[in-house]
Amino acid sequence: MTFPQTARTTALRDRGRVSYERATAYAILDEAYVCHLGFVVDGEPRILPTLFVRVGETVYLHGSTGSRPLLAARTADGLPVCVTVTLLDGLVYARSQFHHSVNYRSVVAHGRAHLVRDEAAKRRALAALIEKVGSGRYADSRPPTRKELAETAVLALPLEEVSVKARVGGVADEPEDLHLPYWAGVVPLRLTPGVPEPDKGVTVPVPEYLRPPRSPWFTPEPMRGERVILEPLEMSHVDDLYAATDDPEVWQYTSTPRPLSRDEMAALVAHRLAAHHRGELVPWVQRSAATGEVVGTTSYANLDEAGRCLEIGYTVLGKRWWRTGVNREAKLLLLTRAFEQLGAVRVEWHTDLRNERSQRALEGLGAVREGVRRSYRRRADGAPRDSVLYAMTADDWPAAKARLCALSRTDDAQAGRG
Repeated sequence: MTFPQTARTTALRDRGRVSYERATAYAILDEAYVCHLGFVVDGEPRILPTLFVRVGETVYLHGSTGSRPLLAARTADGLPVCVTVTLLDGLVYARSQFHHSVNYRSVVAHGRAHLVRDEAAKRRALAALIEKVGSGRYADSRPPTRKELAETAVLALPLEEVSVKARVGGVADEPEDLHLPYWAGVVPLRLTPGVPEPDKGVTVPVPEYLRPPRSPWFTPEPMRGERVILEPLEMSHVDDLYAATDDPEVWQYTSTPRPLSRDEMAALVAHRLAAHHRGELVPWVQRSAATGEVVGTTSYANLDEAGRCLEIGYTVLGKRWWRTGVNREAKLLLLTRAFEQLGAVRVEWHTDLRNERSQRALEGLGAVREGVRRSYRRRADGAPRDSVLYAMTADDWPAAKARLCALSRTDDAQAGRG
């Protein structure tokens, strides 16, 4: 279906870029978050950016009850407006300056906007707006009070006179310019969400609707054992993680400098979360299954989904929980997920050549020492580190799993749980 073509929506130039397809216009409106509202007040033009949402064949615009367009829209005839939305998809670099351009998709809608007066309709429009910024957010936040609702205005613009304009493709240089020694091409642009940054005092985890969809390989799925719980690392874990690992011996052989303050731990956790966002790391926090206390952190790293290989590393465990079976059970959970759920064929570890305790622990897991990688990575002080490479393959896993489960039963019996 298409919008009817009118004098205001008929293109006077670049007609090949114009469309009146409803589905195309709706898709652009649904992808964009901000529109520009154009109107005239007292003979003067005004253009205001504002949030909006499309519901069916109507666009609802958010504003304050005291703003000029909202006051003007109170009349029975409504307010004549022009609403525009533009999505920038790329920068086009041509050999000639004249043919530089952008790839984009835009919608222009004309009509008369009316103030939404019915409270129920107003609440529905605002709920749709909240859901647009995060599907599931309406149920995950406080609704407006009557006072807040009275201070908020909503304009409704029926989508009747609408046109779409877009530029796609590459460079449009003149034939005689094609021999010029200048780079030409397209730099794609896209809007992508960054790592969510919780407000001060937030203790709940980042909701699922703010997490990007990922392959299971890059998803820190929660896991639970008898001694340890693994859950996705969050900024809300900073204080507890700093308290649990605030010991120089814990950080002695890590490649990461020991955080000397709560803020340094926050920076470290933020760095790990950013690496996860880039697909470089899958971090978990470790909790005691008995007490719920945060006891440390661990991660998958160097993930190669195509080759079905990964590394377990960046493990830091508070000293109170050394030799309690927590680390061994955490590795059992991580290995079980890697081999039995992700279908990995190889899991690696790298540890400091000086760290004999870690090497004994890895050999106790059933990992095979494959050699020393000289000057591989760096110590916390920046000096080159010789790293011992251990690995376990899918062929090694059944025997290693049986051994780990037997050791876990022994730990249970010694702790009086057997």
